[in-house]
Amino acid sequence: MSIRLKIILVVLPLIIAAVILAGMSSYFVAASAVTRIATDFLSFKASELEKYANSQWSLLAENGFVGRADMEAAAKAAVESFARSLLRNDTEAIIAVDAQGRAVMRAGPAEPKAEELSTLSGLASAEKRGFESLRVGGQDRVAFLFPFRPFGWYVLVTDAKAAFYGEVENILRTSLEILAAAVLLSVLLLLALARYLTRPLEEVSAAMRRIIESSDLSERVPVEYKDEIGQLSHTFNLMLGELGKAYEQIKHFAYGQAVAQKTERKIRSIFQLYVPKDVIDQVFTNPESMLVGDNKVVSILFSDIRSFTTISESMKPDDLVDSLNRYFSVMVDAIDARGGMVDKYIGDAIMAVFGAPIKRDDDALQSVYAGLEMTEALIGFNEGQVKRGKPMFHIGVGINYGVVTVGNIGCDKKMNYTVIGDSVNLASRLEGATKMYKQPLIISEGVHYKVKEKLPCRHIDTISVKGKTKGVKIFTPRLSLSPEESQVWEIHEKAIGDYYRQDFQAAGAGFRKILELAPGDFPARILLDRAVAFSKSPPQADWDGVEVLTEK
Repeated sequence: MSIRLKIILVVLPLIIAAVILAGMSSYFVAASAVTRIATDFLSFKASELEKYANSQWSLLAENGFVGRADMEAAAKAAVESFARSLLRNDTEAIIAVDAQGRAVMRAGPAEPKAEELSTLSGLASAEKRGFESLRVGGQDRVAFLFPFRPFGWYVLVTDAKAAFYGEVENILRTSLEILAAAVLLSVLLLLALARYLTRPLEEVSAAMRRIIESSDLSERVPVEYKDEIGQLSHTFNLMLGELGKAYEQIKHFAYGQAVAQKTERKIRSIFQLYVPKDVIDQVFTNPESMLVGDNKVVSILFSDIRSFTTISESMKPDDLVDSLNRYFSVMVDAIDARGGMVDKYIGDAIMAVFGAPIKRDDDALQSVYAGLEMTEALIGFNEGQVKRGKPMFHIGVGINYGVVTVGNIGCDKKMNYTVIGDSVNLASRLEGATKMYKQPLIISEGVHYKVKEKLPCRHIDTISVKGKTKGVKIFTPRLSLSPEESQVWEIHEKAIGDYYRQDFQAAGAGFRKILELAPGDFPARILLDRAVAFSKSPPQADWDGVEVLTEK
């Protein structure tokens, strides 16, 4: 909405209100005066008629003619004649009715209709005196009413309502015409004034549009008035001058910023090959935090290629590097897809972290999904190896969930963003345990607690790794189970419970049944051998079921 329109919308109602108030005040004063004059005139005629009628009755009484029908008729005729003399136009009428509402005297064009006589009869009976609005002869009329008892008359001195208020309506019509003319004139004057006031602002606006379109800050607007609008124009010109100076500085700064951003992008693209993107973002945002460590609860994943030394000895160096690069690409894609960060490559091994530098609520679950998807992706990789005539890779994946120290570790010459701590060591030991239990993926008790509601997990043993005396329950998870696997895992759950309750006979029977259903089930084979051994030679009284691993 333009300023001109806003001025009109604000000022015009005020002008219209003032004009209407003045016009209506004049109308009401004039209408009241005209109505009062017309009323007084009608009342005067009624008063004169009443006086004349009284004089005629007095003559009858003084001369002793009261009761003589001919003399009374002559007196009534004289009154009717006088009534006719009072009429000034054809809209006026004087009527007299008796107690039954019958018209006994009429001067003028108005003749009561049959349906109106009952109303007149009621007024006559009540002997109401004064002004009244009523219908007579099918026409709305105003009347001054009075009773004249000597003749038994009820007299109506009337005038047509349209004629009675005619002048008032003329005044109203004239007032409305004057109001319309005043409003129209006000609008025209207001439009001219608004244009006069807003023209400099329009020039400033037009100048701004030209500057936007052409980027020419040398544009200036003329200063026409020595008032606030003129000051605005002058200030606008000063602002353009300062903007011209600032524009040159901005161009210089923008060029430097563009160079800096280009350099930053180069640095990011190079270092993202070695350091996670989130870590680079953190370093650029807060460089002082580079050497500050932090304790976090994360999920650590270790994977390793089994018998890699044998594989490497059977391949040419360039073929080995090519196979490793394709293998790492497949594995890292699975880790990245689940929000993990590849911490480092240790020869053929991969260490990944879920929960640093960005912590998520489902880090443990995502790490297990990543491990399972790595084992599935390995199938496709090995199909490619076979087609190329290269040896297949077999891997083991270990995952632990616990507290680690996270940070940029190293010195000012060489640093690595990594995690360290006992939880990392346990994840590495779990990966090593996959060889002993011949399972593709083993998770710790901490991971199991986080994923047991989402994934089926099998408790395969309780172990104590190198450097630790406390036992850790280990599990192997799956995305889903076949009917045969579900049966085996159900039997295993009962059997391993019997095993830890030292009911080795029942446990052995359960593990034998598993091997009948799945002869290649290695965890059942290991636990069956132990159960048989303990059945022959029971463990010590303080036996807690923990198996101490001597391997990595």
